[in-house]
Amino acid sequence: MFKKSLHQIDQKHHFKLYKRFPITLVRGSGSRVWDTEGKEYIDTFAGIAVNSLGHCHPKIVDAIQDQASKLVHVSNFFTTPPQVELTQKLTKLAGLDRVFFTNSGVESIEGAFKLARKYGHSAGKTGDIISMEECFHGRSIGAIAAGKHKYQEGFEPMPSGFAHVPFNDIEALRKKVDQSTIAVVIEPVQGESGIRVADKAYLQEARRLCDKYDALLIFDEIQCGIGRTGKMFAYEHYGVKPDVLTLAKALGSGVPIGALLATEKAASVLDYGNHGTTFGGNPLATRAALATLEVLEEEKLVQRANELGAWLMKELNKIAKDEDAIKEVRGKGLMIGMELAFPGAGVMENMLKKGILINVASGNVIRLVPSFVISKVELTAVVLALKESIQEEKNKQK
Repeated sequence: MFKKSLHQIDQKHHFKLYKRFPITLVRGSGSRVWDTEGKEYIDTFAGIAVNSLGHCHPKIVDAIQDQASKLVHVSNFFTTPPQVELTQKLTKLAGLDRVFFTNSGVESIEGAFKLARKYGHSAGKTGDIISMEECFHGRSIGAIAAGKHKYQEGFEPMPSGFAHVPFNDIEALRKKVDQSTIAVVIEPVQGESGIRVADKAYLQEARRLCDKYDALLIFDEIQCGIGRTGKMFAYEHYGVKPDVLTLAKALGSGVPIGALLATEKAASVLDYGNHGTTFGGNPLATRAALATLEVLEEEKLVQRANELGAWLMKELNKIAKDEDAIKEVRGKGLMIGMELAFPGAGVMENMLKKGILINVASGNVIRLVPSFVISKVELTAVVLALKESIQEEKNKQK
């Protein structure tokens, strides 16, 4: 089928939920993808921080093909070697005691909310789960109740039991957290809200308050975890360990898998039948996740994400210094946001014409979350194209 007919079919039959790029991708390798017309693109999207090892990493492909020839799925009434190995690997890496596997980030966060509610009930508390203003935890009803108001519109009434405080506002957090609070949920780096990084003092105070009032501290690292910020887990930058940790996105290199990790104290409140999943943690997904973690370690890609991220931040700040259309550059590792003085959609279109895929978050923030295997040559091309594209869009605004 030609590009035009594919898009016509998509527009006719798929829910109108995505503002699709006017291209159809058919192949990928490393940090590059190709469309149906054979055009090549540098991909700084990485499936929205999913393809951290790039597209079609040979070790991931081999692991998936090998596992698919043995066992793809069994129910969670049985253990399988990949799941058991991943259980041991993840809990050791995170320094937590228990793990529950899911199919996605939103399932991980919903599991965390259920765990928090049960933990609160066990302590005789029925207070709120406190989240951050402008946060994003997914698109289920529970997740949007905890998230920014933008995603709640048209889906009211929202479930009760959620309260919000401004991100990085210590005094507001102190006023809100009390003996009735059952949990505080924070993204150490807010992704969808434009790569906003938590202050160290803020996370430390959240930890202190949760300890004081026996509330669970939940870190949502669905986007910022698995090496994205230059450490395996973003919380390692802060010296603050959560009671509950949610993961997904990069964990399976594109094979759907998420994880909910917790301390023994937190996890122990859940009993047989309190929660479950049909597909979560099946042999294929857990084998892909194991291979992902192995490649990250063997090729020292977490360290590379840290080094490349520092270099890219420096280069972007050079542009920002002389460009008043750029309000701020912020981020950690290879999770970087460039806030513009105007909407970023036009810049995104300009970049597409130049053969580079970028993403815009919160309307005016260029979100760069490329693979950890992207080269400096490719990143240099991205930086130069960004400079040109911002200037082109700025000229249109005049």
